[in-house]
Amino acid sequence: MAEETKGEGFVIRDRRFSEEPDANAKEEPASVKAEEPKGQAGKTPAEPDEYPPVNFTNFVISLSTSALFHFGDFPEVEGGKAEKNLPAAKQTIDILDMLQKKTAGNLDKNETNLIEGVLYELKMRYVKEKG
Repeated sequence: MAEETKGEGFVIRDRRFSEEPDANAKEEPASVKAEEPKGQAGKTPAEPDEYPPVNFTNFVISLSTSALFHFGDFPEVEGGKAEKNLPAAKQTIDILDMLQKKTAGNLDKNETNLIEGVLYELKMRYVKEKG
């Protein structure tokens, strides 16, 4: 059912799966086509080697940033409204709390200070937001 005729000379063609090129389609001029910046050919915007290293510090900071997002500190989309999701913020704080308990005695001084400080700040913020 690739072609049906309706009324006088009106033809509907389904070209979604057609191998034939569209006779009415025009090719874009070379000046309109997007050009890749030099040295960027075939490279995706975020290559895996561009991410920060995976370590305890970055993991804790990532979780704390997630909690701040749920407190409504960042808009969901650019120009959008920041929305609070206190249950999600509490869950993230609980994950950090569990992580602190499970890693007790296995962290160096800087990591211990980081997770304690982050948890303190997030818990105080939660109490303030909860009202």
